[in-house]
Amino acid sequence: MEIKIKLLEENWKCPAYQHPGEDAGMDLQSRIDCIINPGEFTQVPVGIAIALPPGYVGYVNPRSGLARKYGVTVLNADGVIDSGYRGEIAVLLINHGKAPFEIKRGDRVAQLIIHSFEQVEWQPVSELDQSEREEKGFGQTGK
Repeated sequence: MEIKIKLLEENWKCPAYQHPGEDAGMDLQSRIDCIINPGEFTQVPVGIAIALPPGYVGYVNPRSGLARKYGVTVLNADGVIDSGYRGEIAVLLINHGKAPFEIKRGDRVAQLIIHSFEQVEWQPVSELDQSEREEKGFGQTGK
């Protein structure tokens, strides 16, 4: 699948798979230097704008290594990029760790996953079909 991408700086790189053919997510790189103090969040621009075709969405997901090592993650995970959006993609990062987290220009800060979706039409009914689970929720299926 080909997707149009606009690089917002000369010599900026397209998002890339670290393991082509195996990875779902492409790494997004910070376009700025910044520090995120513990308990704070910031918006990090990644230097690209894309044109997703109708029926596709981009999800901005955390990088597991940043979460595991530093407590840094995407605040609004999964961040949604709709097919009609043409502005610069940015990542909202939050530092849940105990130390300030420094980001340098070019650091990999999140990953982008492109996925197809379908829009639904609601069908109002007075009763729903029965299921085994019924109304059990929030931890009612066991450990």
